[in-house]
Amino acid sequence: MRPTVLTAVLIVSSLPTLAPASDQPGVVQEEFIFESAPFRECHASTIVETPRGLVSAWFGGTREGYPDVGIWLSRKIDGKWSTPGEVANGIQYANPDGSPHRYPCWNPVLFLPAKGPVLLFYKCGPTPSTWWGMLKTSEDHGESWSMARRLPDGILGPVKNKPIQLADGTILCGSSTEFGGWRIHMEWTKDLGLSWFRTGDLAPGLGAEAIQPCFLKHGDGRLQILCRDQDDDGELWQAFSTNGGKSWSPLEPSGLRNPNAGTDSVTLKDGRHLLVYNHTNASGSPSGREMLNVAVSHDGKRWKAALMLDLKAGAEFSYPAVIQANDGRVHVTYTWKRKRVKHVVIDPKRLELRELEGRAWPD
Repeated sequence: MRPTVLTAVLIVSSLPTLAPASDQPGVVQEEFIFESAPFRECHASTIVETPRGLVSAWFGGTREGYPDVGIWLSRKIDGKWSTPGEVANGIQYANPDGSPHRYPCWNPVLFLPAKGPVLLFYKCGPTPSTWWGMLKTSEDHGESWSMARRLPDGILGPVKNKPIQLADGTILCGSSTEFGGWRIHMEWTKDLGLSWFRTGDLAPGLGAEAIQPCFLKHGDGRLQILCRDQDDDGELWQAFSTNGGKSWSPLEPSGLRNPNAGTDSVTLKDGRHLLVYNHTNASGSPSGREMLNVAVSHDGKRWKAALMLDLKAGAEFSYPAVIQANDGRVHVTYTWKRKRVKHVVIDPKRLELRELEGRAWPD
């Protein structure tokens, strides 16, 4: 039965009041990368640290999936983010009347290898089930970019979250497909994207429908992935690899909520793991993408609550990206109401962790 208007109001008003993120222990700074922009909506940010400072990118345009959606980028110079500029678009060829034929762009991913240029992966195509992988590079830490290059057929690159670089220099990318069901696979390159190899689809385990893996690295050499669930009332799926990502255990439930929304994670220099995600489901209050959270774990399985980055009924806070900079601070960017990209800086040593009991986020 549909709730009455009065019931709906009570549900919304029951949301706890959120203190500004900067008032929470461990948060050093919160800001918007831009206040205004020439696009109506934006989504799916990414961030990387270079020797010349931070660089962030996202897709922006009229609305997700519209042909005018391109990849936009900003650099933090002398403490300020530069005016966003479009660095990639989906223009393919000219129509008979001379106008450009254009497809939307999706899900940029920035990555700086140990040696080589900054890599900008993104997707181009009509829909997530039909898109293809693209790659651009920057030799000057994000100031200028090469011509776009299409990745080989069957290769998408990292589908949402940053790759990891293994000890031998191999760049391991978590990827996934959305045609004929949601499936996860791995891709890797040993020559900065010139040649590629990929695994088959990971074993689903318990009928899991999952995409967009993010990585954790364990001290014993194991790799772990956490993956987005197709179920709005689901939880993150996880799997483990003991051979550098060539094969993986079947996907299994992690116990962490997921409302069919993207996540990102990073293994910190002190060995702990940090996850940014929506600790919600479709039912309940808050629900969906109304709340964005940070959790921390020592083993990748038992998690503790650390921060609530944003919370508002009816709003969207989603698709985080997270890195740890050379100075030890953690940088998170995420979609803020589809209108801006928010940037939060965290000192992980100052986080106050609380017990995350079962599927509930503590008040």
